[in-house]
Amino acid sequence: MSGSRKKRSKLGKFLDRHKIDQEWLVRQSGLGRNTIGDLANSNDRSPTTRTIQKIMKVIRKIDPNAKADDFFDI
Repeated sequence: MSGSRKKRSKLGKFLDRHKIDQEWLVRQSGLGRNTIGDLANSNDRSPTTRTIQKIMKVIRKIDPNAKADDFFDI
């Protein structure tokens, strides 16, 4: 069955594009596996400000010009 794979969020697509494993983001950010998985695989999840800050701190190690609204609808 084609299309059975979940649609990736902007965060998930960024991770894929940079060949970054979600587990790496879990370790670097200190956030939970479920939180990172949900945010990478769903546009329906609204992260807290603190969660966004933790993720962006890690993302900016890869792309210093990245902005939170590149990944999240804030």
